[in-house]
Amino acid sequence: MKKQTAVEWLFAHLLPFLPFSDPKEREYYRKCLAEANAMFEEQIVDAFGVGCHHESKRLVGYQDTAEQYYNETYGGNK
Repeated sequence: MKKQTAVEWLFAHLLPFLPFSDPKEREYYRKCLAEANAMFEEQIVDAFGVGCHHESKRLVGYQDTAEQYYNETYGGNK
């Protein structure tokens, strides 16, 4: 089951307060959401990798595992 990220939660709660009087505003909103989610994914993957590295300095290939964890938990790139 896909979890909602903090970024997605924030954008969903701000959405009702945005008038979108210009179609360009909605597109800008979507681009900001996509960029924020990409930044969040990178942070999660990095944090997972750092945790794995501290747990076992012999661990090889943690980056693939970290990206797999993010994709399974948060649904990956949209």
